Amino acid sequence: MPSRRHVLARFAAAAALSPLGPLARLSLAAPGPRSGDARFVFVILRGGMDGLTAVPAVGDPAFAAARGDLGRFDAFGSGPLPLDGTFALHPLLTRLHAMYGQGELAVLHATGQAYRERSHFDGQQVLESGGTKPYQLNDGWLGRALAGAGAQPLRGVALDTAVPLVLRGPHEVDTWAPSFLPDPSDDLVARLEAMYRGDPDLSRALARARGLHEMPGMAANDAAGGHARAMTALAAKAAEFLQRESQVAVLDMTGWDSHVGQAAPQGPTSNSLRTLDAALGTLRDGLQAGGTWSRTVVIVATEFGRTVAINGTQGTDHGSGGVALALGGAVRGGRVLADWPGLAPAQRYQGRDLRTTTDLRSALRTVLAEHLQIAPSVIDRRVLPDSAGLPRLDLLRA
Repeated sequence: MPSRRHVLARFAAAAALSPLGPLARLSLAAPGPRSGDARFVFVILRGGMDGLTAVPAVGDPAFAAARGDLGRFDAFGSGPLPLDGTFALHPLLTRLHAMYGQGELAVLHATGQAYRERSHFDGQQVLESGGTKPYQLNDGWLGRALAGAGAQPLRGVALDTAVPLVLRGPHEVDTWAPSFLPDPSDDLVARLEAMYRGDPDLSRALARARGLHEMPGMAANDAAGGHARAMTALAAKAAEFLQRESQVAVLDMTGWDSHVGQAAPQGPTSNSLRTLDAALGTLRDGLQAGGTWSRTVVIVATEFGRTVAINGTQGTDHGSGGVALALGGAVRGGRVLADWPGLAPAQRYQGRDLRTTTDLRSALRTVLAEHLQIAPSVIDRRVLPDSAGLPRLDLLRA
């Protein structure tokens, strides 16, 4: 049975603080000084993004026959945007293509997890927990990493109404989501302050909510106008948090389950690509304006890829190997990193999927150790157990 004090603490975060602004949940941990200049953003694409649509392997001799209508891009007004002799970006990913040309985007192809069973729920649990099997771990690899940064834990923020699994761990994190509630009256705030004065945790929670609310640009937003505008607004807010007191942010984007009409120019997959490109461009612009982009790494990942071949409803079904993206001013970009397995039927996993040749945890280990300066022993023991044998990836600028 929760204590009265525990219930009041939850009330402080969920009821009293939401009207103060866009915070949907509040950390009760006291803010501390910054521990290092590095910034990290993890973007989760839920639903299983088709890596061969986002980054088509146009130079693979089996690509055209394997993909059928999904390998034709005429309806988008231009062909795929070239990266190298084998790979290109989807025509809708123009901002990402510009980052690639500026050496700020590296593409990790034929990338995935040890998990191969094609369940969204289990795949996302593995992606966020950092394990190799569903429910092997019950908190998040990034949440554990925040606590493993040394004497002063890193501060994290989730751009969502609740803390996603990937950020759950021994330390509290902030969340931010647009609020449609009116600001409370000064009288109500004064009464809450008086009520909480004798309780250090509740008093600190209320003070932190007020402080975040009063930051420039932190007032509540009107997020109406669709998923694209909402995601762009969240990306802009992530940049604001990262320029102040957060070192780590998590963004979450749904809409990548593409069983039907995947190549339609105004269909869900195309709109998701537009939204992703705009949101990542907005994140870059905000961090660049604040002078933080040069020390930022962004990893974009999904729970699994899709089948190589088109299905009967002009989409793709759940697969395994796919694409991850690494971008930021601290990334040594302008490259595709891939141990390419090929797309011919005999080269596919179980005859249907792009084969996974790079474990996503190799990228995560590299960023955690070399960018966030988490000790390798901590990564091996607590953050990404069972990953010590994975190779380092050449992702970061010297």
